[in-house]
Amino acid sequence: MQERDRGEHSVGAIWRRKRLSCPPREQLGSFLLGVLDDDVSDYIQFHMKTIGCAFCMANLADLQSQQQNNDDQVKKRRKRYFQSSAGLLHTPEKKKKK
Repeated sequence: MQERDRGEHSVGAIWRRKRLSCPPREQLGSFLLGVLDDDVSDYIQFHMKTIGCAFCMANLADLQSQQQNNDDQVKKRRKRYFQSSAGLLHTPEKKKKK
């Protein structure tokens, strides 16, 4: 903060402050789902493991916890849907042979 307040700006400082190398949160979500191209996935792995970006690791941890919470909610919602519609399901009528 002191360096920034004194007007000392380096390319590295600006790069870190603006997180220019960090993938967007949506891309981290796609990484978590395993749907990214190999090149992008490799970059995110490099960014997390080699660079050790605390900001992205926190984002990924948050996305993982949301995904786990959503799994429980999805199961409960599906169960409620089934219970509420079980009486409305019809069995197919058998065709009568003449």
